[in-house]
Amino acid sequence: QVQLTQSGGGLVQPGGSLRLSCADSGSMLAYYDLKWYRQAPGKEREEREWVADISHTGTSYADSVLGRFTASRNSAGSTAYLQMDSLKAEDTAVYYCNVPNLNLWGQGTQVIVSS
Repeated sequence: QVQLTQSGGGLVQPGGSLRLSCADSGSMLAYYDLKWYRQAPGKEREEREWVADISHTGTSYADSVLGRFTASRNSAGSTAYLQMDSLKAEDTAVYYCNVPNLNLWGQGTQVIVSS
């Protein structure tokens, strides 16, 4: 069974950086679009905020992270990344990767931005 396994979250000060990873057990990320979402504290699953897309045509970002976050994947297509720079307190959330065509979600990784 294909799974998405996330890593890379943690506690960081405002202005700092983190890189999230989303690894695919079936090496199929090269063939499917991938999305990043985040769920802020106190928000329900249905209120997850879309953060970024990686598709074969390129990447796109929510206005709230544009210019600060960069989505990518490795050449093998086995791992996707979300590089997060200039982090702000309002970026605090659990971040999820998602392959919508396969209805797959990662387990989520906590990001806390605090001094």
